[in-house]
Amino acid sequence: MSDGLRMRDIVDRTGVGEATLRAWETRYGFPEPQRLASGHRRYDERDVEVIRQAVRLRDGGVPVKDAIERARRGADAAPGSIYAELRRRRPELQVNLLPKRSLIAISRAIEDESAYGARDLLLFGAFQRERHYRASEARWRELARACELACVFADFTAPRRPRGAPIEVPIGARDPLAREWAVVCDSDDRAACMVGWEPPGQDHAADRDRHFEVIWTADRETARTAARICCDLAAPEAGAIVAPLAERLVEPVAHSGDELRRAEALTARMIAYLAAA
Repeated sequence: MSDGLRMRDIVDRTGVGEATLRAWETRYGFPEPQRLASGHRRYDERDVEVIRQAVRLRDGGVPVKDAIERARRGADAAPGSIYAELRRRRPELQVNLLPKRSLIAISRAIEDESAYGARDLLLFGAFQRERHYRASEARWRELARACELACVFADFTAPRRPRGAPIEVPIGARDPLAREWAVVCDSDDRAACMVGWEPPGQDHAADRDRHFEVIWTADRETARTAARICCDLAAPEAGAIVAPLAERLVEPVAHSGDELRRAEALTARMIAYLAAA
């Protein structure tokens, strides 16, 4: 990040007026910007998310001081779940209950559409079990060749960085990620993500009968948020590798004007894959 986000960037991204932000800073020490040598305020992407959360809480009836404190505490907590953290940061996202076969089709559509001609692609996947990843490993090795970074989460016995393959990050049986299925793609010119959570009580269900609560979107800011969450989750095992990328992911999304066309292309691919499932 060069100089960070300016006050007017924060106003544009959060909808909170400059006078309100200055008043919050004076009364509550929030937000807490960095100061350049010139004295100008500079913010980062985390400030955007915390301000948005404070606004949601305030608009829901929470007093401003309490809303700010709750938003701060939530931002300081390390994420343990892609699904829960994304829902916390983006509560407006629609959730659908879908069968496993639909998740397979949506995942592959996102992988293929995002990897097609993308630049600087970051790809994350949550597979729950190592055997699920191994069944798709050949495909993910091929996807990884088109990526700046590919990283997968599953119940691996140890972290690994195989040559020409995604980084393997182990998760524990009690980790929230052990119940999640995710595909997160972020790049400078296209992005999408799908995150699913498997409700309890399906341990003895046939594989084809398993259902997940699912969020999917082609919104680039949401996909970037999900990518930052994945970087945070991977940091304990692969901090040296993901740290430079985490820095890049705080950069604001540069809108290109063709988001609608790309969302339509992804939706068309999903429909085709679902029809063939």
